[in-house]
Amino acid sequence: MKYLCLLALTIFGIQCSSKKSVTEMSEEELKSYAHELAQRFIIADGHVDLPYMLVEKNVVVSPATKDTLVSTTMGEFDFERSRKGGLDAPFMSIYIPVKFQQAPGYGISLADSLMDQVDNIIRLLPEKFAAAKTPEDIDQNARQGKVSLPMGMENGSPVGTDLNRLQYLFDRGIRYITLTHNRDNQICDASNDTTHTWNGLSPFGRDVVAEMNRLGMMVDISHVDDSTFYQVMKLSKAPAIASHSSCRHFAPKAKRDLSDDMIKTIGEQGGVIMINYYPNFLDSTASVLSAELDRRLKEKGLEENTPEGDAFIKKFRQENPGSVTVETVANHIDHIRKIAGINHIGIGSDYDGVGGNLPRGLEDVTTYPTLIASLLKRGYSEEDIEKICSGNLFRVWNKVISVSDSLRKESVTKL
Repeated sequence: MKYLCLLALTIFGIQCSSKKSVTEMSEEELKSYAHELAQRFIIADGHVDLPYMLVEKNVVVSPATKDTLVSTTMGEFDFERSRKGGLDAPFMSIYIPVKFQQAPGYGISLADSLMDQVDNIIRLLPEKFAAAKTPEDIDQNARQGKVSLPMGMENGSPVGTDLNRLQYLFDRGIRYITLTHNRDNQICDASNDTTHTWNGLSPFGRDVVAEMNRLGMMVDISHVDDSTFYQVMKLSKAPAIASHSSCRHFAPKAKRDLSDDMIKTIGEQGGVIMINYYPNFLDSTASVLSAELDRRLKEKGLEENTPEGDAFIKKFRQENPGSVTVETVANHIDHIRKIAGINHIGIGSDYDGVGGNLPRGLEDVTTYPTLIASLLKRGYSEEDIEKICSGNLFRVWNKVISVSDSLRKESVTKL
């Protein structure tokens, strides 16, 4: 339960749930009820790309720029919008692009700078943001009205070839690692690469998974290829997460997504699948629209992350909204519930990481109540929604910590 505020909203929600069923509520009552639940439950988002987005926008977190993180029109995340949407714990993605995999140090310098950005946000705005290394930290921070900033690393290349680097990253606050990104690295094969360098995990990658288990760091299988996925499922002694993945059932060409059997397997292993909001991963038709946008950008000689290119992209999307909406995301949640069950679903939006290309109704972090309202209409209970908001992730995270404790005790006993 969050910190005790918004009492009026809580009373309203209780009244609505006790006196009226969801089917009896007006749209306005349902909207208010969903908002109350978003404020009552802790919401954790498995993947928000703020740190690298700041790099792309040439923003260095400092006393002069700190207010950017409080309220801004830049991107999809800031403190005020998080409070409005009920977001308590966005995992800050320490994203290492593929081009840094071959750089000296495997991208560790970039990783350090991105982690420094997160640390600076917390240091400069301690009344609004806080570090979090456990679910308990997040709960305590939420009670104080603070947004927690746990960290997860997207692309394990900065681990290099030294397992001791994992301890360093853990000590800095990294609590999950997405083993690779869009290309094979020294740890494993990637879903968007056809090279099949290792046919799954490399020998070093197997050691990485074992050491992550020992440290209490969640293994993230988003972005890995199918062979890597199944090898992780067999090897890991703790449940794994998919920090930002969707269902291949709805977008068969999106190999980044999980097949039905993979969804079933991660559920059986006790893990959690956190739905990604990127339209191309949610519906096959979205890739057609993306291809048309790319064609027009090329035709006009424009590029993303330039003022002219971004203005063109914004106008194109306004004129071509596409068919992907909040209901599409709810369809993915339904699908996972059908295959793996309610205990294996979470949210991993990819806010600030998809160039503003998001489903209608889920444009930024103010919109978690919109998704909750959709789920209420579909018959999800308050207990179900709390699990999706954070309960399932916290269960997995705490299990990972428990497994780590056991492995460390076993190691001491053997000595």
